[in-house]
Amino acid sequence: MLQIRNYRAADERSWLICRLLSFFDTDYYDDVKICKTTFASDRVELVACSGDDVVGLIDVEIDGDTATIDSIAVHPHAQRQGIASELLHEALRRLPANVTSLDAWTRATESANDWYASAGFSENYRYLHVYKDSVSGDDGFESPAGLSTPVHAFMHARIELEDELRERYSRVYVCRQYLMRL
Repeated sequence: MLQIRNYRAADERSWLICRLLSFFDTDYYDDVKICKTTFASDRVELVACSGDDVVGLIDVEIDGDTATIDSIAVHPHAQRQGIASELLHEALRRLPANVTSLDAWTRATESANDWYASAGFSENYRYLHVYKDSVSGDDGFESPAGLSTPVHAFMHARIELEDELRERYSRVYVCRQYLMRL
């Protein structure tokens, strides 16, 4: 039986495994964490458990009247069972009354974008995530004295530069902000 409850420190390993496996077949496959994010501000941290195993998670960071989904994930073996929607519903219920909007950021994975739309979010903003790898060349990159030019780099760019950047870099993702007014 599925139980949605507050995250506990003892959940960390199972939380990490769930997040890693859920991101594996998405455009965030390389967004690997080796420890759970800690938040300095108010937050809602929930897990969906089947027995002792975390099969879903949501972390929402709260900053005044806005909140942001930092992570939402469902283990591949538990996907398409409504777990993400249950986690979102419970997180929304637990947000302070003064929170007027909830946002989330995702890339081009179709199932994620479809889920945000079906959950009541609207796309609000787009920009690019750009990765430089060892075959992208070093033009335009400088490093402090004593260091080589970057072998790998992660950068943000304006959406208007998409065509130009796709010609130069093999990994360019559109990152979308989804927004839900509360």
